[in-house]
Amino acid sequence: MTDQLSGSLAPVVQESTPALIARSLRRAIAAGDFPPGGQLGEAALATQLGVSRGPLREAMQRLTQEGLLVSRRNRGLFVPELTPDAVSDMYLLRTTIERAAIERVLAAGDGPACADRLDAAVDAMVAHSVRPDSPEMVDADLDFHHELVEAAGSPRLSRVHETVIVETSMCLRATAPTYGAGEDRAAEHRALADAIRSGDLAQTTTLLDEHMRDGLARLT
Repeated sequence: MTDQLSGSLAPVVQESTPALIARSLRRAIAAGDFPPGGQLGEAALATQLGVSRGPLREAMQRLTQEGLLVSRRNRGLFVPELTPDAVSDMYLLRTTIERAAIERVLAAGDGPACADRLDAAVDAMVAHSVRPDSPEMVDADLDFHHELVEAAGSPRLSRVHETVIVETSMCLRATAPTYGAGEDRAAEHRALADAIRSGDLAQTTTLLDEHMRDGLARLT
């Protein structure tokens, strides 16, 4: 018997309780369980999540630092309101992050592999196109952009994008009825995936910019 471990084994990373709570709260905010302007009650959340207030407060502080919660003096913590200025700023950040991801993917020659992953998200959009305002369609839309940024292999881009995609989810779920035919949305995303597959940076960034401008116009 030997104490030598296989080189393929890596230490198991266990997330802290505050990190797990923060992830759960991000998902709830993204899903619209806590609507824009809604207050998060510490006592009720601690009971619902089955945790003590110490790690819950730490998790909520993390989300405050990320901008997903705002503290109001003597009132508590709230989900931010989706003002036109806030949405515009959010889309500015999204465009910057996703453009940087595209540049990195294409520079590495990973366009075809990235496009294959994006096609799977578009296929999900097509499957739900009869209900363009459904939660499933929103999820497929967000999955597309998540896969795009993940393909860049940049932990920092991914970390920042995680926060902005939660804010985007809040917006999309609040305004889903304003979206047009599901087939059109799927086609728009498919065109972007095809441009990434081709490796044409100019065409891809042009399509991305148009996509973001259209999304912003619908929301504001």
